[in-house]
Amino acid sequence: MVAGSATAGPAGAGPETAGPRKRLWDAVAAGDEYDAVAIVREALADGVGHEALLLDVIAPVQAKIGTEWAADRLTVAQEHAATAINERVVAALAHQGGTGGSGDRGRRGRVTVSCVDGEWHAFPARLVAEVLRLRGWQVDYLGAQTPTPHLIAHLHHTDPQAVLLSGSLPTHLPTAHTAITACQAVGVPVLAGGRAFGPDGRYAHALGADRWAADARGAADALDGGLPRPAPTAVRQVVDDLPHLTDQEYTMVVHSRGRLVRQTLLDLEDRFPALRDYSEVQRERTAEDIAHIVDFLATALYVDDPRVFTAFLTWTADILEARRVPARSLSAALSALAVRLRDFPRSLILLEHGSTALAARPAPRVPEARTDG
Repeated sequence: MVAGSATAGPAGAGPETAGPRKRLWDAVAAGDEYDAVAIVREALADGVGHEALLLDVIAPVQAKIGTEWAADRLTVAQEHAATAINERVVAALAHQGGTGGSGDRGRRGRVTVSCVDGEWHAFPARLVAEVLRLRGWQVDYLGAQTPTPHLIAHLHHTDPQAVLLSGSLPTHLPTAHTAITACQAVGVPVLAGGRAFGPDGRYAHALGADRWAADARGAADALDGGLPRPAPTAVRQVVDDLPHLTDQEYTMVVHSRGRLVRQTLLDLEDRFPALRDYSEVQRERTAEDIAHIVDFLATALYVDDPRVFTAFLTWTADILEARRVPARSLSAALSALAVRLRDFPRSLILLEHGSTALAARPAPRVPEARTDG
């Protein structure tokens, strides 16, 4: 559930939040934690509700942090510092008398909010947890990258009414699939959210989640409507949900990831001789970029949808150009991978989709952030 798309929405937004939102951005961008907290407390005293502050002030500011980083107007360090300040603002608001008063806590039941294993972007899940507390739920917030076995152990111990599973990066979809089936196997329904699951929840549905929500308000409404408990069963096999995986292409690409990255890097040296003069750091960065391409290719194979791959490629091209790096190397990398994957028909189709998407890109534009940092 990602800030800016899955936690913030038009509902509840109004002129009363526009001023605090702008002031909070100025404070966060300046690195002034104390001013940021004071702005939110002042807005609260002026009558802006806790939920509106979370979703119509803090969440859009977090989305802007990511957008400014993507446009190369914030460094990684500045983006991390800004996110840390926003996290402190949420914590201050949580203890300001609105999210967890003893008289209201848990009256609607108990839920678990967790990030997918490997998912470090916990800010969206934290916002969801705070909204649910406002709505009267007892929330066990597990934070970033919760290993699935530990999540299941927690469910056995607490018996919640639902798990809200958050994911920002599509490359974590295979791990999310494991978590979804494991939760359902012990009789706990799963409500999925976040950009990883697609703008319309297409991957949440494909992976068998019980429900999907586009934002925190939608998640709260879904819980209010009730999620039926699945009957405890044995964990489903992956191919029960995704029969296309019987061709083993996903497995073979994942297992050969290291070799594909090394070979593609060597092939690129032939295509771009200047690469041979790269420093060790530059070569490492190039290898990381190739590894990301392979990871997103594998994810597209897993869900059998080229949009996962093409969206990543066009976003990456925008990022490179924002940093004044020619994006044409992406097309060359796809061509090199196609040679290495010539015996993998679905992979070749995805690579062709990727090349077409890169060729059809409009003029360079400011990229939007994929995650909250």
